[in-house]
Order: sequence, then C-alpha cells, then structure tokens
Amino acid sequence: MKSSLYIVRHAEATGQQPDAPLTNKGESDAERLADFFHRKGIKHIVSSSFARAVATAKPTAEKLALRIKQDQRLQERVLCGKPADNWLELLESSFQEMDKQWPGGESSNQAKKRILAVVEEAAKTEEPTVIVSHGNLISLLLHAIDRQFGFQQWKQMQCPEVFHIDLVGQTITKIDLS
Repeated sequence: MKSSLYIVRHAEATGQQPDAPLTNKGESDAERLADFFHRKGIKHIVSSSFARAVATAKPTAEKLALRIKQDQRLQERVLCGKPADNWLELLESSFQEMDKQWPGGESSNQAKKRILAVVEEAAKTEEPTVIVSHGNLISLLLHAIDRQFGFQQWKQMQCPEVFHIDLVGQTITKIDLS
C-alpha cells in the first residue's frame, strides 16, 4: 500500500453550483498548485466532476501530462435536499451525529464512505496521487483519520487547501503553499 496521498480542496470559485468556474484568484492558485506538484512525482490525478475541482486539477494535469480521472464519489456532500437557512447549524450537528440524515441529503457517514472508497483505490496504485474534492467531504475524510478534525477545522479551511496523508502512519500534514 502506498504510504501517502495529496488531498486538495478546490481553489476559489464563483459559487457552489456544480458548474461554477474558478475566480481569477482561483485560477492563479491552481497554477501555483501545479508548480508545487511538479516536484512531487505525481502519477495520478482524481477529481470531483464539479467544474471548480476539475479546473483546480487542470494546470497540474497539463504540466505533468496526466489525465484527470473524474469520479462522482468525490462530489460535495448533499447536506439536505433543499436550501436551508440554518445549513451551518445542520452541518455542525452532522459532525456530532454522523448518522443523522436530513430529507434529500446524506449522512456524514454515508459521505465519508464515498471518499474513503476513492482513497483506498488510490492507495492500491502505490504511486503518488492527487485527489481534488470539496471542503465538507475532505473534512469527513480527515475526521476518519484524526477524530480531532471536525467542524471548527472545516470552518478554517481555505480554497485551495492541501493535505498530505500518510496512510501507513495515519497522519495528516497541512501543506503551506505560500
């Protein structure tokens, strides 16, 4: 089993819709990510199919002459079926009640299961891999590795954010891109 993966929260986008493009800052940050990953020996890139995630991965893929494998399982978690004014409160409670599911949404445990399956598949390649996804889904992955990672840490996440995960040691390192 490969010992590490890079998990990337997408760069800044114009909105939350699946087709929302990156902002100018987001495009610049995606280029910066490509420079960072250029020196890491990356062999695979797996991304959510949402436009902001693919656009974040694209400069890295182009620089490394790699294909982006889009995976539906990396799409952001659906908290509830329709917009909720109290979505932040619902999200916070979902870190304490991991099986809680609102109508039309998925529980934290259901969403976590999706991203863990992608991570397990990537680990089997035994080659350096970048996985690009979304904040809530990534925070659930990080919570699975380190129970201290929760709602407050999710709130502090930036766009983009990069985490190096050592699967053997079960450690998470936040990467400073500055």
